[in-house]
Amino acid sequence: MVNKGKTIGIGLMGLGVIGSGVAKVLLEKKDILARQAGSPLVLKKILEKDLSKHGSLGIEPQLFTTRFADIVNHPEIDIVIELIGGERPAADYIREALIAGKPVVTANKEVMAKHGYELLTLAQQHQVALRFEASVGGGIPLIAPFQEDLVANDISAIYGIINGTANYILTQMEQRGLDFSVALRQAQDLGYAERDPTKDIEGLDAAYKIAILAALAFRTKVSLQDIYCEGISRLEARDFRYARELEYAIKLLAIAKASNQTIEVRVHPVFIPEDFLLAKVNGVYNAVQVEGDLVGKVIFYGQGAGPLPTSSAVIADVVAVAQGISYGISNFPKLTFDVGKTIKPMSEVETRYYFRMNVADRPGVLAQISKILGDHLISISSVIQKETDPIAQTAEIVIMTHPAKEQAVREALREMEFLPVVREINNFVRVEA
Repeated sequence: MVNKGKTIGIGLMGLGVIGSGVAKVLLEKKDILARQAGSPLVLKKILEKDLSKHGSLGIEPQLFTTRFADIVNHPEIDIVIELIGGERPAADYIREALIAGKPVVTANKEVMAKHGYELLTLAQQHQVALRFEASVGGGIPLIAPFQEDLVANDISAIYGIINGTANYILTQMEQRGLDFSVALRQAQDLGYAERDPTKDIEGLDAAYKIAILAALAFRTKVSLQDIYCEGISRLEARDFRYARELEYAIKLLAIAKASNQTIEVRVHPVFIPEDFLLAKVNGVYNAVQVEGDLVGKVIFYGQGAGPLPTSSAVIADVVAVAQGISYGISNFPKLTFDVGKTIKPMSEVETRYYFRMNVADRPGVLAQISKILGDHLISISSVIQKETDPIAQTAEIVIMTHPAKEQAVREALREMEFLPVVREINNFVRVEA
């Protein structure tokens, strides 16, 4: 049934940085949004613990509530926007809103990564929209292309730089030669990193996002516990110097690949050739490269966070839902999932590797290391001797391998640690070429 011109009521949950931005757009661009949506969009209720926030935004105090029931049971609220953040109570609120027959727009990557399969199934059962464009990539259009524009493709791989904080830190380490701790502190001073940056620097934020993208791309349920996750805190400035000499850049990549009925999903630092487009993505910018059988390689690039880009994605989802209400169109994506696919364990993943180690500076060292690698079917691509310490009689060597299995590499490294000639294995990083 066409409801063009009918007022569409909005219930907004959360008035933090993103929520405030969304409220501002709804209030200041109401005429433009009404033309786009086919009906006026009107804020009916705002769920917020801090009731004093209405003053700074010029919102009428009576719109505020601290009770979720005032949102989900409100007869004039047609669309619920969830911008509370975190897993609880956000996941519960989204679930209840869907059951009540109210479409939901969210930017919550943690909820969609952990509960997306369940919530999308629930939305389809109740024939309402659940849209979450802002959950990955901020203002970069990613979710809609996976749900709509790329559906004719068999997607084989996704490579994503999808955490701006980590990418900023790595850029500073690469371009300015900063140590990790210095680059992190600078990111915090500039507001790019939280006081507790754990989720960003240890890869968890990127894991949430690649879980969402992999589930959409491969039409399968991806659990966080299936994703290997490693952060950037082990990297040192010298790793970037050596990478540059070898014509590589170092990035924190979220990777998802599919082969037949098996997929691999992982997040960790990688060496990538410096002439790759992803190697040139610097600062707080994000980029996602998608490989499909029909479309080939496509890259989505832009600011992956911040109130304005994220608000843009949230409002776009709200307008899309409102258009469906205004014109009587059932326009929510219909998703089907293949339950037969399995997640490849990290131990079975095959890639190339970079090793940096401190060894005794004497003949025969490389032969001992090569034997252990050979015993585990790991072939050496190149070896470079770097800095030496004549007093300690040690040298630093860098080894690049041909493709090998993760389990074999782990076992070889454990054995090398016990070699008397190996003083320390300083780092190892995977290589994607």
